[in-house]
Amino acid sequence: MEQEKNIPIKKKPKKKKTKRIIAIGAGLIVLVVVINLFMNRGAKTSGAMGKTDYLFQPVSKNDIKVNLTGSGTLKPADSYVLTTLISGEILSSSFEEGDIVEKDAVLYEVDSSDAKTSLEKAELKLSQARKDHSRLLESVDDLNIRADKSGTVVSLMAEKGDKIQAGQTLASIRDSSTMRIALAFSSDDVDNFYVGQKADLTIEGSYETIQGTVSEIKNVEEVIDGYKIVKRVIIDVKNPGALSSSDKATAVIANVACVESSNFTYKTETEIKANVSGEIKSIEVKEGDFVSENQLLIVIDSSSIKDNIENSEINLRDVELSLENQYENLDQYTVRSPISGTIIDKSYKAGDKLESGKSLCTIFDLSYLTMTLNIDELDISQIAVGQKVKITAEALPNKIYEGKVTKISINGTTANGVTVYPVTIQIDKTEGLLPGMNVDATIEVVSKKDVLSVPIAAVARGNRVLVKKQASAEDKPEKDKKPNAGPIDGYEYVQVEVGISNDDFIEIISGLNEGDEIAVPVQRSSNGMGDFFMGPGSSSQGTTVYTDGNVTYTEIREGDRP
Repeated sequence: MEQEKNIPIKKKPKKKKTKRIIAIGAGLIVLVVVINLFMNRGAKTSGAMGKTDYLFQPVSKNDIKVNLTGSGTLKPADSYVLTTLISGEILSSSFEEGDIVEKDAVLYEVDSSDAKTSLEKAELKLSQARKDHSRLLESVDDLNIRADKSGTVVSLMAEKGDKIQAGQTLASIRDSSTMRIALAFSSDDVDNFYVGQKADLTIEGSYETIQGTVSEIKNVEEVIDGYKIVKRVIIDVKNPGALSSSDKATAVIANVACVESSNFTYKTETEIKANVSGEIKSIEVKEGDFVSENQLLIVIDSSSIKDNIENSEINLRDVELSLENQYENLDQYTVRSPISGTIIDKSYKAGDKLESGKSLCTIFDLSYLTMTLNIDELDISQIAVGQKVKITAEALPNKIYEGKVTKISINGTTANGVTVYPVTIQIDKTEGLLPGMNVDATIEVVSKKDVLSVPIAAVARGNRVLVKKQASAEDKPEKDKKPNAGPIDGYEYVQVEVGISNDDFIEIISGLNEGDEIAVPVQRSSNGMGDFFMGPGSSSQGTTVYTDGNVTYTEIREGDRP
């Protein structure tokens, strides 16, 4: 059954006497008709003035819809006010207001010559910082002292905990397995020698003969005693175990004897020196140990190197960040659209001088529109994402749009003891709607069809309804009335269970049956011509009850329920 609005009837102002008589006659006729209708339809009201008046009607079934309504302002799906921190001359700007642009589309090109110069300087600074840092990292290797040749540790000149300086000798390593001797031969004879040639050596004192091999020939001529012109030939000899640097020998190569004897030397004998200053942290070998080439000998601890490396790393990162900023800064000279959308306004054009921090243009994404409803804390539980929403706008009175709930914020706002929660609604089909328009939204939270219901005013405190009693054999005296007796003879209060409700009707789950006659209190008001009473649910039943003096009238319009 469709619901209608209540329309109070008002008396017309008095006119001439003849018209007044006609009006009185017409009024009497209407009165007779109305009383007759009341008697035929079984409608009743209380007779005494000053008491509550009632409408009497049967319990019926109705459709009940419970809606939450509110108003809001439309906003675009997304909006962006484009600003920049750069300044300079705008070289190009190939768009206008109203144009639709895609995300990352180029909007402005700004002169970037100064930015490119700054970028080049930052790149050079980073290159130098990397070289400096690499050198410092190499110095870390200097903290680990290693053998540069294989051999025996002859001596150690430092102990754990000693403070040392760069260049200080820390150890001596000698390879005594091979002895070396440099002998002088006649210059003319040496020209016929070659490296790898065999040589026979005779040790002075013991006259022991051993064999060696030519390892090097010096091409520089020398003049020795007796004005002899000679060249030095280096011969390597496997040490049988007894040779030392104090022993001397002579040699014969290809039947050519050397011109003088010479002392043996060790083929490998090196001094290990510190390259950095610091403190001896550990010594990994001891005197007499045989070590291989690159074997760790001594570890040095240097706080200055560590500090320098840490500072270098910080400086290097700072320079890297500076360069990254320069690249990002250069990118800003090509201004791109941050979103896809429509250009709403444009503040600069080609040839203008761009100022840092100023707005360049505004972009709206109009692919859909949104609005926000603030829902009371008592109703927010009835809202769910995906619910459909009916949207209307005063600017477009004959159109209804469909929206849907897309977000329910839990960040409520409290004012005067009431908390509301913002609910976002999205409208996809927006033809005719524009951002900034004020619209009304209706969310249908509950809907039931053809349910047993009564007017809201029919349900008294404690969920009780005045219902006509069943006819009995005899009427009980007033003093014998039960506690649930109503204020009207023949009616009693019945306890009911109620369900959903709106401004007009409330669902009856149990306690009443369809067709039961109930008494509905009507509300007294005044229209300046006498009192009238608006029946609850009158907007749906189209019934108006009013009184003029001592007479109560009921108007039943076409389509009213009997």
